[in-house]
Amino acid sequence: MRAMRRNVVKEKSFEFAVAVVKKCTFLIEDRREYVMSKQLLRSGTSVGAMVREAEQAESKKDFIHKLAIALKEINESVYWLELMERTDYLSKEEFASLHGSAHELIKLLTSIIKTTKANLNR
Repeated sequence: MRAMRRNVVKEKSFEFAVAVVKKCTFLIEDRREYVMSKQLLRSGTSVGAMVREAEQAESKKDFIHKLAIALKEINESVYWLELMERTDYLSKEEFASLHGSAHELIKLLTSIIKTTKANLNR
């Protein structure tokens, strides 16, 4: 039986979702910010959900499609993070932590999509 390989994008997207849930809970309960935090909650948690869906893709094209959706969702999350930082709902430190994690996911997803596309015709 071969050892299971570590799925870094799956782990990092889940950890990002956990951080987003915690931050949005704080924003809603302590800062009474409801609109942007709900948008971030939706986009930030859907990244990991799409990565999980990609695990069960029906084809390589379906796999690419699901990861492309995850990439769109993480890009949307970056927008909400930038907006919340600019409007003083997130401190520079809170922003830097979540923003750094988001950009790491963007790099991972982009790399996986490019590699999978390159291998499609092989």
